[in-house]
Amino acid sequence: MRFRLLRRRLTVSSPRMAVRSDLPWPLRWALIAVMLGFSGAICLWAFELGKNIAGIEGHTGVDVDRLQTEINQLKNDYDKKQTLVNVSDSLITAEKAEKENLKSQVKKLESEVQTLRDDLGFFQKLTQGGTTETINIRGLNAELLGPNQLQWQILIMQSVKNAPEFNGQILITLAGTKGGKPWSMNLPSGAIPVSLTQYKRLEGVIELPNQVVVNSLTAKLNSGGITKTVQTVKIL
Repeated sequence: MRFRLLRRRLTVSSPRMAVRSDLPWPLRWALIAVMLGFSGAICLWAFELGKNIAGIEGHTGVDVDRLQTEINQLKNDYDKKQTLVNVSDSLITAEKAEKENLKSQVKKLESEVQTLRDDLGFFQKLTQGGTTETINIRGLNAELLGPNQLQWQILIMQSVKNAPEFNGQILITLAGTKGGKPWSMNLPSGAIPVSLTQYKRLEGVIELPNQVVVNSLTAKLNSGGITKTVQTVKIL
């Protein structure tokens, strides 16, 4: 029985078998296209749904223009305020400069007033007469011009009518500290020659060493090896 079946399959009389697809290829491609289109529609729907959930609407361009306008307005406001700040800084700087100028003028006027007082006292004593007062220092001033400069002024006078000519020397000495230690210095040029009949003004600028703090200035008037008068002024 098995032999017969095997022979039937191997002979020409055996039944033929053909393999055919269920769907033709045009229809299969059409189905694939429909599936891709459906998938694309789902993706577009999901994208639009996400935009709505996020609050992004179709008038985004209008919002961008509005935001750009607000940015420009804020920038203009900032520029105006910055201009006001710059003007204020300029006014403050000018005010400080004017204040420093006024301080300088006040110091100058105070010095001139002191000089006039000294002159007035001198001439009052001179007109009184009958005095035996000897030569003396009527005015001694000292002022720091900077960390390494000091300016000094001296008024010397003889408040006696028809006073004889005086010849002597002024010795100026500075005292203070240097690096926290006591320090003193005379003028590098030494004693200053003085010759006068009634009064004489002397002034100068002293260059100070580094790290020096000057506390006082002393002027000593000598003549013939004898000290006639001494005056000291403190420096604040």
